[in-house]
Amino acid sequence: MTATEHEGLGSPRWGGFDPARTRGRGWIDLRRTFAVATRLGWQMEANWTDPILFFIYSVAKPLASALILVVMLDVISGGAKPEYRAFVVVGSALWAFVLSGVSGLAWTILDDRERYRMLKYVYVSPSEFLAVLLGRGVARIGVGAVGAAITLVVGVVILGVPFDPARIDWPLLVPVLALGLAAVLAIGLMLASICLQTRQESWSYPEAAAGALFLVSGVVFPLAVLPGPVQALSLVTPMTWWVEGVRRALFPGGITAVGGPGALFTQLTGLAGPTPAQIVGALLVTGAVATLAAVVAFRTSDRRAKDRGLLDQTTGS
Repeated sequence: MTATEHEGLGSPRWGGFDPARTRGRGWIDLRRTFAVATRLGWQMEANWTDPILFFIYSVAKPLASALILVVMLDVISGGAKPEYRAFVVVGSALWAFVLSGVSGLAWTILDDRERYRMLKYVYVSPSEFLAVLLGRGVARIGVGAVGAAITLVVGVVILGVPFDPARIDWPLLVPVLALGLAAVLAIGLMLASICLQTRQESWSYPEAAAGALFLVSGVVFPLAVLPGPVQALSLVTPMTWWVEGVRRALFPGGITAVGGPGALFTQLTGLAGPTPAQIVGALLVTGAVATLAAVVAFRTSDRRAKDRGLLDQTTGS
């Protein structure tokens, strides 16, 4: 089999060197890498058991968490404020999505380095590593999105959360979902950058970070109950505005986590709660800052890992 018969495997017919072969096909290669990584991530997540068992496994944790919180709320309040039920159910459902996205990218690094010992081979492959990492992370987000959707359905059908599809604020919901997904991936990328450098007990870092975000993002209680400095931190966290935006879009006129009596946002602006334009603007700004920080952190961590030989080392964690 000669090079002339299969020129793609040999030199060009004119005998010279074609630089285009080393550059690849740009966006086409990135898109294909991302698609393959997403499919691989889904197969790794779902291929270990039968579909019914995987479905139960995927939705049991977020659903159980939401039910526990709702029961606790009803017991503590004596059922005096049923509007908080929608507040808690939506927050818990969204956090299943956030946990999958934030932890997914970091666990991808840890899986490939510690468990499968494949990280160094992925690095030396022709694929762009960042595209592979994001693709694997999106697969985990898909699993979290299914759990979040089912939690919302159970909240409406079984727990009696008042929901009117005709009142959904689509002009708010669509941009908030898109910007929130980018913010979740950005935070996950920062955690992946950290896990690329860390040693013992790295597996616990993603859930620890997600737990900290859970506290400051107004997921199950208004921010007004937090100290002023913590509220300030909450207002510069994109997850706060994402949860607030989705909650406002699905349940217009519901309880706000950002504003209200004693809230720092109300003290600064004089408003009882943020407007849809303020929510989208704040999410856009905080998400852009998080994305920029994530890219810088990843590039720095990537370069340091290559220089210090961290890609083919296991930490024993």
